[in-house]
Amino acid sequence: MVMGTSQEENTGEVETTIPPNQPSDVSVSSSLKKGSEDVSLPPNENGPESAPPAMHPQEGMRAWTVVAGAYCALFVSFGWINCIGVFQDYYQLHQLKNLSPSTVSWIPSLESFMMLAGGPIFGGLFDSYGPRWPLLIGSLLHVFGLMMASISSEYYQFILSQGICSPLGASAVFFVATTSVATWFQKHRALALGITASGSSLAGVIFPIMVERLIPRVGFGWAMRICAFLMLFLLVIANLTIRSRLHHHPRPIHVMDFIRPLGEGAFALTVTAAFLTFWGMFLPFTFVILQAERYNVSAELVPYLIPILNAASILGRTLPGYVADRIGRFNTMIVMSGFTAVVVLALWVPSRTSATSIIFSILYGFGSGAFISLSPAVVAQISDIRQLGIRSGTFFAVVSVAALTGNPIGGALLPNAQTGSYLRLQLFTGIVMLAGSMFFILARGYIAGFNPRKKV
Repeated sequence: MVMGTSQEENTGEVETTIPPNQPSDVSVSSSLKKGSEDVSLPPNENGPESAPPAMHPQEGMRAWTVVAGAYCALFVSFGWINCIGVFQDYYQLHQLKNLSPSTVSWIPSLESFMMLAGGPIFGGLFDSYGPRWPLLIGSLLHVFGLMMASISSEYYQFILSQGICSPLGASAVFFVATTSVATWFQKHRALALGITASGSSLAGVIFPIMVERLIPRVGFGWAMRICAFLMLFLLVIANLTIRSRLHHHPRPIHVMDFIRPLGEGAFALTVTAAFLTFWGMFLPFTFVILQAERYNVSAELVPYLIPILNAASILGRTLPGYVADRIGRFNTMIVMSGFTAVVVLALWVPSRTSATSIIFSILYGFGSGAFISLSPAVVAQISDIRQLGIRSGTFFAVVSVAALTGNPIGGALLPNAQTGSYLRLQLFTGIVMLAGSMFFILARGYIAGFNPRKKV
């Protein structure tokens, strides 16, 4: 029942496509007979590109130029989100010191939510119009929001500027960049997306140190403006270099276009796994500094925990991508998501010293980085490349709810950040992330069975 197969020269990988109304497991069972395969489930033939989705160009200089531009885009978008722990700590001690940790945590939570929830909007725009206009509009919104945050002093002002405007722009930048990269690669897709995502890790090293060092010297307002000007420079590079390989044509977008993928077993299980993982993933980014201060970790070390975490994430976003292209993206995702959950339960829960705080930050940064970089590759593997914008938008819109609610739940589990116990927050983080890794196993089993030697 398989309509056709295409085999990439000298790779040994087989990708199958099926008719739009054919059950997805037919594609799976057919491809598994080929030996060493990269299982993928394109759902239908509707899209802006007329060529079969398995036909990709040689991954040459033009493709890697897009990766360079996307690296800059991830630096300023997801990289800024990686710094939310710095602002949670700063606002609680300064502008918003009269508010509870749970109330303050709505700012970084809304920031994460808005960046991910914009997926359906910008994914649909990408599929219809390509990257140029969404990227330009997103760049302007992101920089404008941070400029407004630099002159904010009230809670609602931070919500509007840093919680809504800036991350909405970052959302456009993030989705356009990652989706554009995915259109240029097949054989090395996970590696290319991993390199792209490592830009956000480098930003997570640089931005917290910039903010910590600049605020005492030039004040909060100018510290935010300097960061915004740096972002503007990098966004100019991104706008000049990011292009899509596909030929985009305007087409009507219906709500069912976003809902329909959730009816596919592989996609639904993958989204559930990602939701659970995201539910706990940002909590260490937000509370690792407060937890270290609570247990009297060296005051000189505490400001560098987020940069250490993000520095380790650079390797976490590149090395697993390289491995995933060889042993399977779902296989690698299962290992890394399970590893990250174990690190939380085995290291963060008992952490009371400077040494354990550093070790946890390194290992958690590596594991969580892998999850971020592999997520777009996993979605692309079970999607028609011509509908990747919409399907990625659906994926990240669902997990944005987890990103929105995770930090407030963590704050509610932590009645007093200075004197209370962090155990309930840490257990919640570890347990939901462990459950996420279990659902990735179920998704992999649905696609190709539970034989661990299969490349999936």
